[in-house]
Amino acid sequence: MDDIPSFVQIIANVGFPIGVSLYLLVRFEKKIDILSDTIGKLIDVINNNTNTGGRK
Repeated sequence: MDDIPSFVQIIANVGFPIGVSLYLLVRFEKKIDILSDTIGKLIDVINNNTNTGGRK
């Protein structure tokens, strides 16, 4: 965990609430990107099933 010393430095410089907010933003960014891609794929699947009548 190389991020721990830098995280402690951020807290010392800007305060605990801002440090935690920045940490959470960075941590959740990857998960939000994955969720966005998954929603895009789901939209494509729904559109394909709707256009074919929903049955194969």
